[in-house]
Amino acid sequence: MATILVVDDEPDIREVIRFALEGAGFRVLEAGHADDARRYLTAEQPDLILLDWMLPGRSGLELAQQLKLNPKTRAIPIIMVSARGEEQDRIQGLDTGADDYIAKPFSPREMVARVNAVLRRARPDETDTVEIAGLHIDHVSRRVTAGGQPVEVAPTEYRLLHFFMTHADRAFSRSQLLDRVWGDQVYVEERTVDVHIRRLRKTLETTGHDRLLQTVRGVGYRFSEKP
Repeated sequence: MATILVVDDEPDIREVIRFALEGAGFRVLEAGHADDARRYLTAEQPDLILLDWMLPGRSGLELAQQLKLNPKTRAIPIIMVSARGEEQDRIQGLDTGADDYIAKPFSPREMVARVNAVLRRARPDETDTVEIAGLHIDHVSRRVTAGGQPVEVAPTEYRLLHFFMTHADRAFSRSQLLDRVWGDQVYVEERTVDVHIRRLRKTLETTGHDRLLQTVRGVGYRFSEKP
């Protein structure tokens, strides 16, 4: 379930957006102004931000510029929302680094479609289904099966497994795994990777697939059918 942070000072607009997004299966966070949004961003990382241009105090345009300059938040896709629908306004909004621009009033269905489109562009590696040596991962339903039998995988181990299976036969260092799986906005030690690798291997032992998760001496780890 992707998390969307909606930043708009009008409660009625937020309610319409929240209703449409939750109906489409998203988790929604709401902020009425830029400072509220920044507080959310220090606590967790949303998958996308719907950001109104005209906010009290600091404008959405200023906030977008600051987020794109910050290494911790610059990778978060932003859709700018504004009543200013002229071509020059759209250009200015997109020039801040926003990934899309929606003019008010807008159709909730169009908004959801735009959100899905931006998320797809932001996650090019998230293949829907992958199967290796009888181990199958369905990324839409977040299900893992082996020989048709379900395998219970914890959330972090699931992200690791999906990344490995969509990048099979390639070796990755611990720092690369931290960037690609945890995200460069999360500050954790490299040994955290080893902890979750051990947990994932223990999970895969139940199906006999732990042999696929290989340690590459002096480098890190890879996922491969080849010995």
